[in-house]
Amino acid sequence: MAAQEALALVELDDDGVNKAFRADVLEGLAQDPKAVPARWLYDDEGSRLFEEITRLPEYYPTRAETEILQSRCDDFRRLIAPGRAVVEFGSGSSVKTPLLLACISPAAYVPLDISGDFLRAAAAELAEKFPGLPIHPVEADFTKPVRLPHEVANLPHLGFFPGSTIGNMVARTGVDLLRSMRQTLGADSLLLIGMDLIKDTAVLEAAYDDAQGVTAAFNLNLARRINRELGGTIPIDKLRHVARWNDCYARIEMHLEATEAIEFEVSGRAFALEKGETIHTENSHKFDRRSQFTLLLAGGWTPVERWVDAEERFSLILAEATRPRNAP
Repeated sequence: MAAQEALALVELDDDGVNKAFRADVLEGLAQDPKAVPARWLYDDEGSRLFEEITRLPEYYPTRAETEILQSRCDDFRRLIAPGRAVVEFGSGSSVKTPLLLACISPAAYVPLDISGDFLRAAAAELAEKFPGLPIHPVEADFTKPVRLPHEVANLPHLGFFPGSTIGNMVARTGVDLLRSMRQTLGADSLLLIGMDLIKDTAVLEAAYDDAQGVTAAFNLNLARRINRELGGTIPIDKLRHVARWNDCYARIEMHLEATEAIEFEVSGRAFALEKGETIHTENSHKFDRRSQFTLLLAGGWTPVERWVDAEERFSLILAEATRPRNAP
């Protein structure tokens, strides 16, 4: 069965630009320190570059998570009943998503992604691998509640959030996202979510600053996107990619750092960076078991089972939507 045409829920302005993208960039560049939410790294080129990152020798999370998906198929079958609609938050990986779909006999697959072209390509690829599976792609910002296609509205849902994307959010926005997912998926839903684990600083920093410079290109692509879509004049050659461990917050931080003082415009508004000043573009928080469970519980999800890879670098957690109850 071919994937259906993507349902588009992204709001565009008169110039055809995502309204939320423009608003976030202008607000983020006006604040001190400057920051742009990490989700805007993922235009079509950013999504392509990230897929390349997942194959780099330094970037362990994809290999570790794939190992869990391959080795725990029997557990997934035991805990996830057939007939659920799998709702993936972010377009499906060509490696990880098929492993899950092959394990659990889903009734339908609904990929959600803000990058429309990448979403459609990923959905078409999965349709070839699973010709009998109904696929309903939705172009949407999944950080907010999403109205699922009517074809799957009455099915039980399994949310799938692989990778370490939940770590891109600070605790407050991570909890907001988990609550939003619960609202999207419904009261009787399950969530299978990936979370990266705290480990040696050198391993972490190498994963976000690879020797080939692919992660640097991924980060700098955000500035190129701003220039292309928002009429920006950011001098790309005056920026450099920086990745560093912040032990206080247990996270890797990615920044675009000015190598000299620069001035530029975005959407007709003037901005400047001093030498050494940065635009904070991404966090990647790392967790231990306790902080993982605390975050999930705060977001309305009760952990059911947790798995780690053989080297204990990464974890997958299955959680169920927490039922309301009186509690102290």
